[in-house]
Amino acid sequence: MADSSKKAAKLAKEITAFAKGHGGSAEGQIAYVGQVGARIALVGANGEWGDLMAPSVEVARQATERAGITVRDGFDGEMAEKVRTGPYEWSRMAGIQIGGPSNG
Repeated sequence: MADSSKKAAKLAKEITAFAKGHGGSAEGQIAYVGQVGARIALVGANGEWGDLMAPSVEVARQATERAGITVRDGFDGEMAEKVRTGPYEWSRMAGIQIGGPSNG
C-alpha cells in the first residue's frame, strides 16, 4: 500500500507540472487498460495534451485527486474539443489511413 501511495504522489507531481506548464490547469480522464494499469489522459488549458500510466485505476484516482484536477467520466466531445493538434498529429492520424507515415 505504501508503494501505491508513493506512486500516486509521484504521478500527482507530474500532473501538477503538466497543468502549470500548459496554461495553469488541466482536465483528465482515467481509462482502465487491463493488467498494465490505467491511462490518465490530460488536456491542459492551452489545448496541449499528454498522458501518464498508473499501475491501477485506484492509484490514478488518488493521483488526480492529489493534483486537484477535474476528472471526466469519458473523453467526451467537450474535452476533445479543447485538444489542439499540430501538423505532426494530423500527418500521423491521416497517414495511417492513407499511406502516410507508418505507426511503427
